[in-house]
Amino acid sequence: MRYRLKAVNAKQEVVALELSAADEAIAMDTAHKLGLTVLSLRARGLARLAPAAAATAFPVLLFSMEMLALLEAGLNLVEALQALAEKEHHGERKVVLSGMLAAIHRGESFSRAAGGFPHHFSPLYVATLKASERTGNVREALSRYIAYQEELERVRKKIAAAAIYPAILVVVGALVLGFLVFYVVPRFALVYEGISGELPFFSALLLAAGRAIQRHGWSIALLGAGALALGAWAASQASFRGWAQQRLWRVPGLGERMKLYQLARLYRTVGMLLRAGIPALRALDMVRELLAAHLRLQLVRARSLIEQGHSMSAAFGAAGLATPVAARMMSVGERGGEMGEMMGRIARFHDEELARYVEWFTRAAEPILMAVMGVAVGLVVVLMYMPIFELAGSLR
Repeated sequence: MRYRLKAVNAKQEVVALELSAADEAIAMDTAHKLGLTVLSLRARGLARLAPAAAATAFPVLLFSMEMLALLEAGLNLVEALQALAEKEHHGERKVVLSGMLAAIHRGESFSRAAGGFPHHFSPLYVATLKASERTGNVREALSRYIAYQEELERVRKKIAAAAIYPAILVVVGALVLGFLVFYVVPRFALVYEGISGELPFFSALLLAAGRAIQRHGWSIALLGAGALALGAWAASQASFRGWAQQRLWRVPGLGERMKLYQLARLYRTVGMLLRAGIPALRALDMVRELLAAHLRLQLVRARSLIEQGHSMSAAFGAAGLATPVAARMMSVGERGGEMGEMMGRIARFHDEELARYVEWFTRAAEPILMAVMGVAVGLVVVLMYMPIFELAGSLR
C-alpha cells in the first residue's frame, strides 16, 4: 500500500514523499527510521475511501480499561502493551498496538506513541497522558479518562434511551400510513371509479391521490428514493449540518437545552484537563472543537479575558458560557483551588438537569405522538369509508 506523508527532516524543512508499507504503523516506523518527524500520513488509492471505519476500528476506551487493569496488576508499561498486542492476531488493534510498542522501543514516550495514531487517539487523550508522564502516574491518567468517557456515555445513553420509543412510534405510524396510502387507497379508488362525481370533497381528494399513485407508482417511488438520497448527501455535508444546527438552536426551549448539553461537555472536558495538570489557557484551546461554531467565538472571548487576568468564572460569565449556578460554583472552586474537580461537579449538575428535561419531554411526547398517529390513520380510514356510509344512508 502506498502512503503519502508530510514530515520535517533533520534540517527542519517540511518535505512531502511517498512510502510503500503494509500498514500505517510500518509506514510511520519507516519514516522515523529515516529521521523524519511525521506531520500527516494519508493512504493513497482505495484505502482513502473508508477513513471513518478505520478511525472507529480501535476501541480506545476498552484499551484504556485493559491497560489500567494490567498496570494495577503490577505489569510495567511495556509488558502491558506486549500482553495486549500478543492477544491480538490481526486487525486494526494489532496494527496500533504493534506501532505503539515499536515507538516505545525507539525511546519515545507513551503519549508520543499514542500521538502517532491521530485517527484513534484524540488530542485530549494524548495531552492527558503527556501531563501524567511528568509525575509518572499513567494509571491516574487512564482512570481519569475512563471516568470521563463513562460519564459522557451515561448522558448519551439516557438521551438515546429516551428517543427510542418516540422513534418507534414515528416509524410504525409512517409505515401504517404508507401502507394505507400506497396500497389500500388506490384499490378503493378503483372501487369508487364509477361514482367519483358523488363522493364527498375530501374523500374525492384522497381517492384522486390514490388513482395518481396507482398510475404513477414507479415515478413516485423513484422520486422518493431520490429525495432520500439527496437528504443523505445533504446530511453528510458539514455546511448543511451547520445550517440545520443553527435553525435548531433558534427553537425556543430546544436551543437552551442544546446549549446546556454543550456547556456540560465543555465543563467536563476542561475539568479533566485541569485535573491532569494542563494549564487553563491550553485546555481551552484544546476543547474549542467540541463546541458549536457560534459558541467557539464565545470561548475565544473567554480565553482572551482569562489571558488579561480575569478569573475563569468572570470570563465565562462575561462570554455567556456560564449559567448562574455554574458561575457561583466556579467562584467556589477558584477560592478553594480545586477548579478541575469543581468543573466536573458543574457538569454532573447540568447532566442531571438535562436528564430531567429529557424524561419530562419523552413523557409528554409519547401520548402526543400516539394521538397524532391515531388521528392520522383514523382520518384516512374514515375518508375511505365515508362514501360507503353515504351510499348506505341513501339506500334507506
